[in-house]
Amino acid sequence: MGNLLFPLVSADVAIFSIGDGALQVLLVQRARAPAAGAWALPGAVLNPQSDRDLEATARRALRDKISVEVPYLSQLRTFAGADRDPRGWSLGVLYYALLPKNRVQAVVRSKVELVRWVNVDADLPALAFDHAEQLAAARSALRERVREHALPLHLMPEQFTLTQLQKVCEIILAQRPDGVAALDKGAFRRRFAKSADIVEIPGAFERGAQRPAQLFEVAPDFRF
Repeated sequence: MGNLLFPLVSADVAIFSIGDGALQVLLVQRARAPAAGAWALPGAVLNPQSDRDLEATARRALRDKISVEVPYLSQLRTFAGADRDPRGWSLGVLYYALLPKNRVQAVVRSKVELVRWVNVDADLPALAFDHAEQLAAARSALRERVREHALPLHLMPEQFTLTQLQKVCEIILAQRPDGVAALDKGAFRRRFAKSADIVEIPGAFERGAQRPAQLFEVAPDFRF
């Protein structure tokens, strides 16, 4: 593209999920220059003729490149500078989303070689552009939201127990790859059992070796 007369504007998305007992992020392997063959967050350059805003750019990237639709996107921050992209002075807006892994049937479509889930805290490959910095910012923001007692309900299956919800919170709050941030079970239940964000499913219980556990679902109007 040569020297640009205006900033290159893009939107990038960190999609988080829980897999193998860890927080994971969806990466794509780029098929084209710049950084062909490198791993990156899914993203796209703003198309002023078709994108009404940068969220539309982000959703187009997910839809066209890996066939992923998300119920919501949260805008985090802007990264800008002359050195973050070899094509010239650029501005990138970072979004993130949470989805259960079984709802993300990512497939390669356009400008992508491969897709891959990776453990955010353990086995990240080198990332293109400034995407390592972007992912670190998204990871930090997610941890802080949960630390402030926001419930990561977009990561939960359609029905779940409080124990399962607590485990997801502990995974997100973990400060090291091989551990979890243990939360007090009684305090967690007192704080969240009556939350307006989750709804008891009458007569629905998970049954196992222990006593039956009440099942919950996410309130219809919940947003993380």
